Amino acid sequence: MDYYAHISDDGRRQMIAEHLSGTAALCRSFAGEFGAEAEGELMGLAHDIGKCTDGFQKRLLEGGPIVDHATAGAVACARLFRTCAAACVAGHHSGLPDFGNPRTDQAGDATLYGRLKKGLEERYLDRCGECGAALPQIPPETPERDLWKLSFRTRMLYSCLVDADFLDTERFMNGEPGRGGYDDLPTLLKRLEAYIALWQNPKTELNHLRCKMLNTCIDAGCKPKGIYTLTVPTGGGKTVTSLAFALHHAVTHGMKRVIYIIPYTSIIEQNAEVFRNILGSGNVLEHHSGMEFDLSDGASPEEIRRALASENWDMPVVVTTAARFFDSLYANRSSKCRKLHNLANSVIIFDEAQMLPLCHLRPCVAAMASLAEYVDSTLVLCTATQPSLSDLLRTYAPGHTVMELCPQTEEIYDRFHRVTFRQAGILEDDALTERLSNHRQVLCVVNSRRAAQQIFDRLPKEGCFHLSTLMIPTQRQAILEEIRQRLKDGEPCRVVSTSLIEAGVDVDFPTVYRELAGLDSILQAAGRCNREGKRAADESIVTVFERTELPPLLFRTAVGATRHALDGGRDPAAQETMQRYFRELRTLSGETLDKYGVVKAFEMGIGGCSLPLRTVAEHFHFIDENTYTVYVPVGEGAALIEQLREGKCSKSLYRKLGRYAVSVYDQHFKALYAAGALLTARDVPALDEDSAILADLTLYDERTGLTLEPEMGKALMI
Repeated sequence: MDYYAHISDDGRRQMIAEHLSGTAALCRSFAGEFGAEAEGELMGLAHDIGKCTDGFQKRLLEGGPIVDHATAGAVACARLFRTCAAACVAGHHSGLPDFGNPRTDQAGDATLYGRLKKGLEERYLDRCGECGAALPQIPPETPERDLWKLSFRTRMLYSCLVDADFLDTERFMNGEPGRGGYDDLPTLLKRLEAYIALWQNPKTELNHLRCKMLNTCIDAGCKPKGIYTLTVPTGGGKTVTSLAFALHHAVTHGMKRVIYIIPYTSIIEQNAEVFRNILGSGNVLEHHSGMEFDLSDGASPEEIRRALASENWDMPVVVTTAARFFDSLYANRSSKCRKLHNLANSVIIFDEAQMLPLCHLRPCVAAMASLAEYVDSTLVLCTATQPSLSDLLRTYAPGHTVMELCPQTEEIYDRFHRVTFRQAGILEDDALTERLSNHRQVLCVVNSRRAAQQIFDRLPKEGCFHLSTLMIPTQRQAILEEIRQRLKDGEPCRVVSTSLIEAGVDVDFPTVYRELAGLDSILQAAGRCNREGKRAADESIVTVFERTELPPLLFRTAVGATRHALDGGRDPAAQETMQRYFRELRTLSGETLDKYGVVKAFEMGIGGCSLPLRTVAEHFHFIDENTYTVYVPVGEGAALIEQLREGKCSKSLYRKLGRYAVSVYDQHFKALYAAGALLTARDVPALDEDSAILADLTLYDERTGLTLEPEMGKALMI
């Protein structure tokens, strides 16, 4: 009998044997990056043998009922004592299951052991045709006592299988859909070298130092694979410097790609643009929540390539957010896990590594370390204020020593000393605004969006600006451009901002005020003062102050650690002060370094369940806050929102709408809704449950953004 795997839209039929062999070849290649070739081939050959049944063929050819075609292959792998492979095959459509308990799980339970018992009782494998007997007889897997390592390995193997399955199916259904065609890493390295060649005759002392750090990192590219830190002062050029190390290192060791992890969506676009300008737009994938791709008719070949690459990250350079990266590493669904195998044998740069949330610090570091320890990747923790993560990294990557790429750290920081810190104590808002008004050009950074609006409202309007995430991205960008121009021209420029201006925003103020916060945030704010070193340090003042209002709950632990670190008049910019701060921060955080007990769950199981892959995936979210998206109908956004209201939905439309969106917390969303200020999915079916359209434009001010506390009953519907 002929057994078919797929039928194309034009009626072509793919034989099961063809699909299994094609998937096996790809899966073997992917898993070979971390020494699992045989297991990869086994999974590829086993995953769809359950389609060699009368039930599935009837489903495929005649539209019969849904058939479980995954359990048979899982049983086959389990009979070869390949439990990880069995889990991957069992979940290649439905998602990786919890392993469960082999003694207590019942046939039909949602766990792996429940699935296997069901498969044995109902003789799933015996129903299969000749494909069921065609599996390679590979040796049983070596028992692994380290359950953490086993969980990581299982997710990597799963990634190999689901990507191979998707790619082989795609190849049959669509022919050559337009993947690939990228330049290789040696070519990209040559472009980077041509770009930085223009820097090699520096005219100023700061540029001389930047070149020195750049060349040091280039020379370090020949060092062995491993875990590195790159501690570069703010304004030291770490974006290009880290890319230079990564490309030299990758070419030297024959590695696959460079992956750049950035903490905030608000700054990812400018970093991606830098890379595109240097390396060519067709070689850089920018992938985050605001960058979804549309494969509708009329898409350009380059957009098609980017869209396809976003599925599995097979481009040479990938720029993404920490949220997307870590959520994928703890996911169990095929769509999120598909890309994971492409992290192997890659250079992975973590920009602003100190921004990792404390509540997830342990699982994040554990995942990072495992990439170096088990799949031959090189990690670079890149920051101006290096946190002390060495102990955690040693715990999960005992075979690696953390090394600094720029060992002249103290000397460099001394020579990058561009500001003078002053403590102002508690300032009333009136006193603060009076001080700000007396400066021609000044930046004030505060801890909350509410505070930014309140202080800005007290300032004169001429030459004063407000920045926060309550403003839509298009307007924030326009205001930033005006700020830069005013600073350049010497015009009055007083800016009140939240911390969004601290990371990756290139501005240079003569004076900065920073509300007491985490020491790393204070130093980031200080990096916006005398950034180019054109003024004397004693003329470039960074004033640290406190407001009469308590800091937001989110900041209080960091504020306490800062007070401890600065006790006795310590220099905020000194490396020993920063190390003292991070030690105290971790002490104060205690067990909250792993809020959901993720690492413990994998090391010890949950309630007798070993490897709770599905359970952890359901609970781990890098960003915990329950937020909603509010689309604001201003400018081009009004026409885009009208399309949404007309039911015209596409990834392209949502991507454009992201430029006119504001994220709000649950309590603020409810207040806006109660005031009649929002259109939700009840009014506009194209919206999802987590988004809305602002219906009262009086609540949006182009200078300050969205008002979070509307007066009840005064909303005007559009």
